Amino acid sequence: MNRKALWLLTVFVLVSVRFAGAQGTGKVHRIGYISIGPVKGSTEEAVVQALHELGYIEGQNFVIDWRFTGGKLDSLPGFMTELLRLKVEAIVVIGTQGALAAKKATQTVPIIFAIAENPVDSGVVASLARPGGNLTGVTDLAGELAAKRLELLKQTVPKLARLAVLVWIPDVPGNAAEKKEIESTARALGIQVQPVETRGADDLESRFLTMTKADTNAFMGLTDARFGGNRQRVVDLDAKHHLPAIYPERLFVEAGGLMSYGTNRSELRRRVAYMLDKILKGAKPADLPVEQPTKFELWINLETAKQIGLTIPSNVLARADKVIK
Repeated sequence: MNRKALWLLTVFVLVSVRFAGAQGTGKVHRIGYISIGPVKGSTEEAVVQALHELGYIEGQNFVIDWRFTGGKLDSLPGFMTELLRLKVEAIVVIGTQGALAAKKATQTVPIIFAIAENPVDSGVVASLARPGGNLTGVTDLAGELAAKRLELLKQTVPKLARLAVLVWIPDVPGNAAEKKEIESTARALGIQVQPVETRGADDLESRFLTMTKADTNAFMGLTDARFGGNRQRVVDLDAKHHLPAIYPERLFVEAGGLMSYGTNRSELRRRVAYMLDKILKGAKPADLPVEQPTKFELWINLETAKQIGLTIPSNVLARADKVIK
């Protein structure tokens, strides 16, 4: 080997060692994530995918400690304690109750919430424009969208006179505000509302029996993480009892539900990733306004409509972003 070749080889080895050392000593961001859902799903994958697009590589420069309560709210404080002990840099929480539990657990670790309903009224943040404290995130306009869903359901079922509304834990601030919005819209449309309260998945069968015995014409559920976490169970029971229903997100329709109107939840969680990126680079949650959705989608499942003997009006079909046949 000549002197020039030896010199080039030496330089290559030294550069490679330095590069490998830099890679090995680079900062690995540790992030906590708490969902009220049962398992990691497509919406969680949306967060990871968005982080990848921002240049983060799982296992190399970031790791996520996942926690799933399976709808058990009493697990939230324990999971928060676990994540704080792990010295995470930031915590992502799903839903209003997750955000409130995080706020109670820490005033210093940055918290990014996803899909917290009515975050100002429920006391999560001081305002949307200036959250204050250590929390910020994304909301989904639960009350306004619930009113729109009821209007669409009335157009789909013109003879709708009595509506069953499944309420998960009625004393939750976000749920109470959404229920109030539905009742206000129902009065304007001449619809009587039948609230049906539940505190868990175990009594869903009996709650659907209550709905049918009350001669309700249709069914809605509040935008609650427990509702989404029991999505397939709810859709199956609804099909069994042949009640026209409209849901808050398209995942219900993909699972066999009749129709949905709302935000793209995966896209909202992608926005969480972008907010998390800013915080990991030094931004303060108090300085990041709470984001609100600007795009909404109507999904309709014609196969389900056929099964329950319902014809979707042409004017409603024309507005659909996605029709499953």
